[in-house]
Amino acid sequence: MKRITRNRRLTAEEAAKYKAIREQVAEELPDLIARHHERLATLDHLEELLRQLKAAREAKGLSLSDLTEITGMDRSALSKLETGQRANPTVETLVRYAAAVGKRLVVSLTDA
Repeated sequence: MKRITRNRRLTAEEAAKYKAIREQVAEELPDLIARHHERLATLDHLEELLRQLKAAREAKGLSLSDLTEITGMDRSALSKLETGQRANPTVETLVRYAAAVGKRLVVSLTDA
């Protein structure tokens, strides 16, 4: 963290303002960190799903070109999906890919 050097002392009002901000950050930080970890766990689930789809494609002996013909999706888009370069695929994309490799996408909802 870069240290800020001031050429004057803070006024009481400025010091109170910065103190209030630091307290607010300290109060909100644990929740922000927890939400961040939840999002990372969700992304891990998505990465696992993409690994499973790729494995299913390979198990069927399909190339990306074959999958392009079946799904009508762009080959580079499919490649980016499999390598994780497309960070936020739509449900429709996942459903089409799954159907092309003989799978069915199942989405579930759990308590937080």
